[in-house]
Amino acid sequence: MSGSHNHAVPTGNKEKALWVALALTGSFMIAETIAGFITGSLALISDAAHMLTDAAALAIALAAVKISKRPADLNRTYGYYRFEILAAAFNALMLFGVAAYILVEAYGRFRNPPEIQTGAMIVVALVGLVVNIISMRLLSADKDASLNVKGAYLEVWSDMLGSLGVIAGAVVIRFTGWKWVDPFIAVAIGLWVLPRTWVLLKQSLNILLEGVPRGIELARVQAALLAFPGVTGVHDLHIWALTSGRLSLTAHIVHDPLFSHDSMIEPLNEMLTREFALFHTTLQLEVTPCRQSRDGDAHTVTSAAKPTEYVDAR
Repeated sequence: MSGSHNHAVPTGNKEKALWVALALTGSFMIAETIAGFITGSLALISDAAHMLTDAAALAIALAAVKISKRPADLNRTYGYYRFEILAAAFNALMLFGVAAYILVEAYGRFRNPPEIQTGAMIVVALVGLVVNIISMRLLSADKDASLNVKGAYLEVWSDMLGSLGVIAGAVVIRFTGWKWVDPFIAVAIGLWVLPRTWVLLKQSLNILLEGVPRGIELARVQAALLAFPGVTGVHDLHIWALTSGRLSLTAHIVHDPLFSHDSMIEPLNEMLTREFALFHTTLQLEVTPCRQSRDGDAHTVTSAAKPTEYVDAR
């Protein structure tokens, strides 16, 4: 048994970006909440509620980054990387909660629309738009490398849409007097963000359930291993992620006895790194399949079998 142990994780200046975004968002959230109640605008209150979840999301993301830096110990041999994924899942659930609140509140507003001060709505929403754009720029560099940051980015992104919606709604109400536009825009923003929130939640749950990471085709990895010179079978093949960008692979490799262990292990690891960007691998090489394989394990694939027959769904 052997493995390569490159523990590199995509990094960036994400902690500093999160701090600046949190300061901007938290400050404006207080101002927008007050303005929402003064103007009577549900769209503005909706935007402020998203700002509140933004601030919470950014604070949680920062805490997760801090905790994930803790070194592994005897009780947590993989360290604390999963805290970032838990934060992403929690942020997605918060967005669902905010959407539910807005839908319920909008129902009452449709039936009995209040008076709205459109001038103040526009001013506050414009300031919010500037804050959202700055925060998005700060977080955009790391959003594809970390689901944790992506969750915070999605929160800010939904707020930017909220600010645009509030501005558009205020202009329409000012010139037409259609008060129903205010709750309509609030509902539209919530419904537009929900599918993206669902995608974030699914990605987070896939990592927590140790599913095959996005961008990795298990059948292709399996086929590449079987095509390697000297390999006669593969079983117990698992690929999962501890957190965003930190992938791991384990597998039992059955090989021809004419090929030595030492002549195969490094080339196999190099192939997995080169072709699939799998840096953290643990391979157990066997001349004779282990008992699990001999007993008819459904995960076993030999060079004579089709790679697509692999059915493990770890």
